[in-house]
Amino acid sequence: MAQEARRALTRALAAFALSLALGAAFAAGPAKKNGGPSWAELTADQQQVLAPLKSDWESLSPARRTTWVGIAKRYPAMKPHVQQRVVRRMQTWAKLTPEQRVAARERYRSLGKLPPEKRHDLKQQWAEYQALPPAEKRMFDVPPSSGPGTKRKPRSAAKSQTAPPKVASPQP
Repeated sequence: MAQEARRALTRALAAFALSLALGAAFAAGPAKKNGGPSWAELTADQQQVLAPLKSDWESLSPARRTTWVGIAKRYPAMKPHVQQRVVRRMQTWAKLTPEQRVAARERYRSLGKLPPEKRHDLKQQWAEYQALPPAEKRMFDVPPSSGPGTKRKPRSAAKSQTAPPKVASPQP
């Protein structure tokens, strides 16, 4: 009989300890999702690098936050011209509407699905575009009123004597 009482007491104590542990876990709140940190959890250096994304940070998916934190960690080791390019691209990205961001991601994915020879052709066309003087590059500028769904057309006022090479849309 003493053994039964001891077992009952042991079970009661175990149940009590379990209920305390569960109560403490629930009192602490929901577990943090396995994802990127909140803006406040970033270091001051990371916040400085990622400043263009501050207003959108909390709406980013955990995977995207993690990606940006990785970029911020690599930033100090980057060469100055690479740092400038990262900042420019981040600022450009931050200015895009959600619809434009979706369209940019879709374009990026579609480029990855192209056969290697087509990708090579696009890279070559992009290199040709990059080699153009600024005046000729302006022929491909899109007026601000154009939306993301409109095709780029050269401006007739800036046409040169030679026809420009075929160029893939230089989108951020």
